Amino acid sequence: MPNYRIRTATPQDADAARVVMLDTVYHDFRSGYVPRWHGDIIDIEAAYLVPARHTLLVAVEEGGVEGEGGAETVVATAALDSRGPAHPPNPLWLAERYPSGETAQLRRVYVRPAHRRQGLARELVRELLDFAAADGGYSSVYLHTDPAVTGAEPFWRSLGKVVCDEREGSEGGAGAPGPPGGAGSVVHFEVPMV
Repeated sequence: MPNYRIRTATPQDADAARVVMLDTVYHDFRSGYVPRWHGDIIDIEAAYLVPARHTLLVAVEEGGVEGEGGAETVVATAALDSRGPAHPPNPLWLAERYPSGETAQLRRVYVRPAHRRQGLARELVRELLDFAAADGGYSSVYLHTDPAVTGAEPFWRSLGKVVCDEREGSEGGAGAPGPPGGAGSVVHFEVPMV
């Protein structure tokens, strides 16, 4: 059984965390790097390490392969920032419901394939929720996911509630519609704060 440790990322972790994130967008999402969606991946420090209300967590395998960080290998990431969903591309009502500054948005919860099904993502999210609660200024926790990524939608459904499923073009439990005709393929969630 691998020996994992979860901790707040440091500037020295930025390169290894970036590799995990880029591998995910290329291999799992198959979108590749898209600057308007993934700019935070390139400037991890400005996005997550410098702002006081933002954070990046990493899961490291202790005694892992030498290289990225010596005897520790970054195998998973999870971030939180205070930016709500932007309109566009998201529905206006969603941006209004989850305003920047009041919304903790979960981002970049990525686990390398060989380390999945070990509880890492769940533990990373639990620690992000603790961070959001300790901040005191967040009124809600929001995230969106691509349901085409294997395991993503069931994982988030186990932790939160769907507020908009763009595939349906319907309410998704939120009382307000998604894009007409289900034009999108993103599922938006609210996760209860601890």
